[in-house]
Amino acid sequence: MSHVANVMISVDSDDRPAAEELSRWLQTSAPRRGFGPGTVGWVGSLNETTGSDTQWGGGKYPECDVYAGALNHADLAGLVAHVERIAWEHPEFVQLFVMDQEQVYFRVWMFHGAKLRQIVPDGREEEVWPNG
Repeated sequence: MSHVANVMISVDSDDRPAAEELSRWLQTSAPRRGFGPGTVGWVGSLNETTGSDTQWGGGKYPECDVYAGALNHADLAGLVAHVERIAWEHPEFVQLFVMDQEQVYFRVWMFHGAKLRQIVPDGREEEVWPNG
């Protein structure tokens, strides 16, 4: 059985190496949900979505650096904590988008000082579908 989370991260071009290292961490050392405390390993990876070979609408190439992936069994709190610990060149430009399974919108995380803060509130699905 899988547990899928959609994840995107937008970074400054100076932080491309850090985003690529984050992807390697997801492939080797990320905490895994549902496998017992302390279990780490492959939960997926992030691919760049904004390179010159991508097909965005509008006829122009994107002017941002975005990586995305569908992660399986990722401990999302562990992911957020890891992103917070990365030595970003420009943390003020990092935007982490996380949509867990059964959620219908992305939670957005951005740095405020040295800490990541969730920008979009939890619970909006319950406002729309209060009975599940």
